[in-house]
Amino acid sequence: MDADIGLIGLGVMGANLALNIAEKGHRIAVFNRTTSKTHAFVEAAGDLADRIVPCETLEELAAAIRPPRPVIIMVQAGDAVDDQIAALRPVLAANDIIIDAGNANFHDTRRRFGELADSGLTFIGMGVSGGAEGARHGPSIMVGGTQESYDRVSDVLTAISAKFEGTPCCAYLGSDGAGHFVKTIHNGIEYGDMQMIAEIYGVFRDGMGLQAAQIAPYFAAWNQGPLESYLIEISAAVLDATDPETGSPMVDMILDRAGQKGTGRWSAIEAQTLGIPATTIEAAVSARALSSMKDERLAAAGVYAHGPEPVALGDALVADLEQALIAAKIAAYAQGFAVLSAASDEYGWDLPMSTIAEVWREGCIIRSRFLNAMSQAFAADPTPENLLVAPEFAKLMKEALPALRRTVALGATSGLPMPALSAALAYVNQYTQGRGTANLLQAQRDFFGEHGFERIDREGGGFHGPWVQGAG
Repeated sequence: MDADIGLIGLGVMGANLALNIAEKGHRIAVFNRTTSKTHAFVEAAGDLADRIVPCETLEELAAAIRPPRPVIIMVQAGDAVDDQIAALRPVLAANDIIIDAGNANFHDTRRRFGELADSGLTFIGMGVSGGAEGARHGPSIMVGGTQESYDRVSDVLTAISAKFEGTPCCAYLGSDGAGHFVKTIHNGIEYGDMQMIAEIYGVFRDGMGLQAAQIAPYFAAWNQGPLESYLIEISAAVLDATDPETGSPMVDMILDRAGQKGTGRWSAIEAQTLGIPATTIEAAVSARALSSMKDERLAAAGVYAHGPEPVALGDALVADLEQALIAAKIAAYAQGFAVLSAASDEYGWDLPMSTIAEVWREGCIIRSRFLNAMSQAFAADPTPENLLVAPEFAKLMKEALPALRRTVALGATSGLPMPALSAALAYVNQYTQGRGTANLLQAQRDFFGEHGFERIDREGGGFHGPWVQGAG
């Protein structure tokens, strides 16, 4: 009974997380449904094997951990998590902690937290970002649960997390589903960021006719400036890679049909439910869905029989593409943080926006140079109306917005698809327009449904136009 923590599920993420914990000096008990996999994992752990306790049963796992026992679950999201919790309950005792570190729907996390509330056990929903590499060497960790349960495991979690200039990218964010919700919105922003980068790649490839290896240096150069980020960095690396089987650019050998596991879609759904526009995220989710319709797209391409118009490569256009990404990226983050703010109010989480930005500075997929400045902006004003009006980002947006307009216009006139970039531009245009066009919408609603409207010259609502019988 000397392990600091336990872990169930030795898939890629679980195995890497367990090795990370052992490497940081903590003793860990591990269990996998397939016993042979558990022993094979320990045998392959090398010098770390002495800090790993292989367990063949859940009873052995519980007995190996010093109480109160924290146990990380790394199994497929959904029913498998509920099944695992049910199997653990008989072998755990009061104050033990079940930690779901998968990509769970935060509604499930809130339900599980409530179901265990009177059981004596406590529950943590933990968002983990950074993929397999992050799990092994330092992920970004977003925790939801009770403060007491976090305090029990904080030494382990901060030790294994990524570090930004020595500061752990791990934090307690609020009760029940707070951690998993923040991870969900992280993934929504990730969807938007990836889609916008792909759209810029499309300008180079389909507009300018450049090969992947010719495009890679532009992304590599951008990664030395304001766009410095993990996604820009790996885009350069991907574009520069060669398929060892054919000798062709690796990216050109990959079918243009994107997958998704649900978190991006969840972020769009929750934004809609909360009444917060997250247009860039929504566009990115839709773009992935459209990409999956490969056969239909091929048939439609035959019907329309046209491709993008050629675009001339030039320094001015390359500079515009960089600035367009800067502006669109800020818009995507602004939307994501606006959703987080609304959810914080809705669910009583009191989410610390500056801390969330700090946690995302290293280890996670959307880590970028911008996040340090975002953390500072939220520290100066914890509850801004929108990141777009924070002084530093308003300045950046004003400088970059003309380039985003020119880039989206180029896409429209040249036939280059830019759903996420266009959505980002439309969002900024509408958000920064003092007088919009919704007055006509309200008039239409009143005309066909007598829904009423507010007037600009009187207080209150419930007014009707002359088209409604009896109005006057």
